[in-house]
Amino acid sequence: MRHPDLEIDLLRAFVAVAETGSFTAAAEVVGRSQSAVSQKILRLEDLLGCRVFERTSRSLTLTQEGEKLLVSARRMLELNDVAVRALLEPRVGSLRLGVSEDFVPHLLPGMLARFQRLYPGLHLELRTGLSCDLLGAYEGGQLDAVVAKKDGTAQRGRVIWREQLVWMASKEYRPDFTRPAPLVLLPPPCTYREVMIHALDAVRRDWFAACTASSLAGIRAAVAGGLGVTVLGRSFIGPDMQALRAPEHWPALPMTEIVLLGEERAEAEFVRPLVAFLTESLSAAPGSAAA
Repeated sequence: MRHPDLEIDLLRAFVAVAETGSFTAAAEVVGRSQSAVSQKILRLEDLLGCRVFERTSRSLTLTQEGEKLLVSARRMLELNDVAVRALLEPRVGSLRLGVSEDFVPHLLPGMLARFQRLYPGLHLELRTGLSCDLLGAYEGGQLDAVVAKKDGTAQRGRVIWREQLVWMASKEYRPDFTRPAPLVLLPPPCTYREVMIHALDAVRRDWFAACTASSLAGIRAAVAGGLGVTVLGRSFIGPDMQALRAPEHWPALPMTEIVLLGEERAEAEFVRPLVAFLTESLSAAPGSAAA
C-alpha cells in the first residue's frame, strides 16, 4: 500500500499551530493568512485521513494522532532546512551563548553537540555560570543569547523548561529535627537561597548556613559530601544524593522556569533555530518538563 507524501509547507503550518496554540499566531510565524493556515491543516488531515487537532470555540489541542505526528514533523522540517541551507546558504556565523548552570546539566552536552552538527558553519562561543552573571553579560552586550533561570531580573524571554524544585541531601544524611537545618547556599542575590529561607521560615524551622559556595558545582559537591541540605531542580539529584520528603519539616516547593533571551536581537539568525531545537530536544527527553 502506497502512503501519501507529506508536503513540507503543510507540516510547517502544522508545527507552527501546535507550538503557538492558535491559527492566528501560527499565521504570523509562517507568513501566511489565518485562513491559509487553516486550509493547510484541513488539507493535511485529508491526506492523513484523521484529525490532528481537536477544535472548540475556546481551545485547540492536539489529538493522539497529532501528538505522534508532531515529533516526526519536527524532524522532517529540520532535515529539510538543513539540506536547503547546505545547498543555498552556506553561511558562516557566530553565536555567543550563555547557558546557566541551572539548565538540565545531564542533557546539555548532547544537545549542544547535535545543534553544532546541524549548523556546521556556526562558531559557538559558549559561556556557563550563574544566571545573574550571565544576565549581566547579556545586558552589557557580551552575549547574543542566554539560557537562564527566570527570577526577578529575568521576566522576559521564552520559557523553554520547567522543573520541580526539591530539597536534597547526601545519601547518608539523617536529619535531626531537634537542631537547626544545615543549609548549603549560594551567596545573595539567589532565587534558590530565597526559596529555602522563605519555606523554612513559613514553618518556623530554624536553620543556619553550613556552607556557602560560589557555583552550583560547589553546591552539589558540598551536599554530596554531607555538609548540609539545599534546594535545586530535580535533575540535579545524583546517585550519591537523595530527595528529602517530610512536608512538615521540608515544605513543598514551587517549580523553577528556564527562559531563553535573545530572539528579539539582530543576531537572532541562529537564536531562533536554537529555540526550536531546544524545545524539540527537551520535549523528547525522558521525564521532560519542557514548556
